[in-house]
Amino acid sequence: MSNTTKTSTPAAKPAAPAQKKSGGIPSGLVILVLAIISAAIYYLVFGNGVNFEGGDNANDPLPGNYFGIVFKGGPIVPVLLTCFLTAIVFSIERIFTIAKAKGTGNIDAFVRKIQSLLNANDIPAALKECDRQKGSVGNVTNAALRKYQQLTTDTELNKEQKLAALSKEVEEATSLELPMLEKNLTIIATLASVSTLVGLLGTVLGMIRAFAALGQSGAADSSALANGISEALVNTALGIGTSAICIIGYNYFTSRIDELTYSIDEIGLSVSNNFASHY
Repeated sequence: MSNTTKTSTPAAKPAAPAQKKSGGIPSGLVILVLAIISAAIYYLVFGNGVNFEGGDNANDPLPGNYFGIVFKGGPIVPVLLTCFLTAIVFSIERIFTIAKAKGTGNIDAFVRKIQSLLNANDIPAALKECDRQKGSVGNVTNAALRKYQQLTTDTELNKEQKLAALSKEVEEATSLELPMLEKNLTIIATLASVSTLVGLLGTVLGMIRAFAALGQSGAADSSALANGISEALVNTALGIGTSAICIIGYNYFTSRIDELTYSIDEIGLSVSNNFASHY
């Protein structure tokens, strides 16, 4: 009689919860590339000899040549150009990201539709609306409604525990969406202050250069004085302009994000109230 060896199959381990990956190019790498581009623009475009007398950027800029005037702004100009390009690139990125987060339809109409379907207790239809809407609001609503369905058949929890579990699901789904919405806003807010300070630094350096030229010559050196004042004003203009773009962009994006989070909160409250009234 032969002995049969039984091989026990190891129990399958529960799958780890999926974590939301923040895709995209790292912000630091983007800023580094923009810094290289800014330096290239400063030296190859603004510092091109065709913008200066005698074809040499060591000379004065040609009359009315703004590229040459900006080049005379000094070594602070590439830093300010980096801040300017960073503000533009990240603002464009935020525009597309927030537009994608809104989904495919009007958010207010979507909220009203979900509320009416909840009042009719038609959860499957509400889930189909979430699939059509997509975006951050649709994703959070989808997660809340699926938890809603699960809790309706749960007999182990009481009503208070079910409401707490539903609220927790909405909070967790929202916490997964918010980082994507707020990404790079800190950089834009920082540039609003830093660009002004860097521009002020360039202004001070330009004025130091102008007064140093006066002190060395003992008389008014119009060329050195003009270059020093030009350096000061160019840096001031770039710093203030970049700061203005950053402030406007930051306030605009935060207001749009607030609209999305308000819609998410409104739907979360509607789902909780509907569950409380029906179950």
